[in-house]
Amino acid sequence: MTLDSTGTLALAAAILLAGRFLNAGIRPLARYNIPQPISGGLAFALLAAGLNAWSGLVVETSATLRPPLLLAFFATVGLSADLGRLRKGGPKLILFLATVVPFLMAQNAVGTSLAILLDQHPLIGLVGGSVTLIGGHGTGAAYAKIFEETHSLAGVMGRAMAAATIGLVLGGVIGGPIAQFLLRGRTTAAAGQAEGGTTERAEPATSEGVIVTTCMVLVCLLVGGWLAAMTQRLPVALPDFLWCLFAGVLCRNALAPALRLPLSDASIDLVGSTALALFLAMTMATIRLWELAALAGPLMVIVSAQAIFAMLYAVVVVYRVMGRDYEAAVSVAGFLGFSLGATATAIANMQAVANRYGPAPVAFLVVPLTGAFFIDLANALVLTGALTLPVFGE
Repeated sequence: MTLDSTGTLALAAAILLAGRFLNAGIRPLARYNIPQPISGGLAFALLAAGLNAWSGLVVETSATLRPPLLLAFFATVGLSADLGRLRKGGPKLILFLATVVPFLMAQNAVGTSLAILLDQHPLIGLVGGSVTLIGGHGTGAAYAKIFEETHSLAGVMGRAMAAATIGLVLGGVIGGPIAQFLLRGRTTAAAGQAEGGTTERAEPATSEGVIVTTCMVLVCLLVGGWLAAMTQRLPVALPDFLWCLFAGVLCRNALAPALRLPLSDASIDLVGSTALALFLAMTMATIRLWELAALAGPLMVIVSAQAIFAMLYAVVVVYRVMGRDYEAAVSVAGFLGFSLGATATAIANMQAVANRYGPAPVAFLVVPLTGAFFIDLANALVLTGALTLPVFGE
């Protein structure tokens, strides 16, 4: 069964509704801040696996809408960045980076050690490390091709895609519960008093606010796409979604005040949350559990161990370094999202926590910048250095 863009959008809506019903009916899902696209997406993945086992049916979805939805979401991240309120975020960004870079090296050390113990080629440890968990499907595919050509590793592409997909799911499942563990005993009011936060209720979203926000998002997509195209030949080319984020910051802090446009935080949040939820639902709809089970093998052991290591590192290191407060707990939820899955998963984790406890503006600036840009640069440098070690030779 092949779905066009409209059918894929309808399926994403059904997944979101399923996630809403599941989170409402199964209390631990809501209590531990599992994002609705993740819970609904896992339910659909199980249903699709059952249908495939019963009748051989495979649901093919369209990828047309996913890129613009992701770009729209990052544009709203930029639009929500009021630099006047986020002036104190710079030191936090440096601290967060200081925790993430050592984690990259440790993640690869864990993966390589387990690969050797499981009698696998050491490079499989990198595939079950930062190549796919930090790098995602794109980086995983690029390195898998290199490993196949230079080391004659058969089937590494499939295992790389399996590792990236499993990591995406795990990142969305464990981020909320770990944040909830760190916030145990806190009240909503107390959480809202975190640095940069507020206990004041925002004005509700209005149709006018949504229209203005949508127009600004479209401007950000055009400007971000143009900047990405203009700079793609530079030695360090920024991804298009990061340009959209920067365009959003510019629109929020320069264009909107100059044109006296009434940008509403509630409307920005509504538009961004909708775009992100649909993107994640469409992404989850592509998961084929039967293929993952066939491809994973020892890699499942490695990725599972990586999830445990990431949780321990997040609680012991990230939470403490970031200040052991509410913003730090939200940052931990985001860290677990992108350290195992993707930046979009990180933001979904953070939104699930913020929807329950209140805003965390510094975390929502620091984590996307780190997960969307700095982490990729650091990962490239770490992997380049790691591949020079004798253990990864022929």
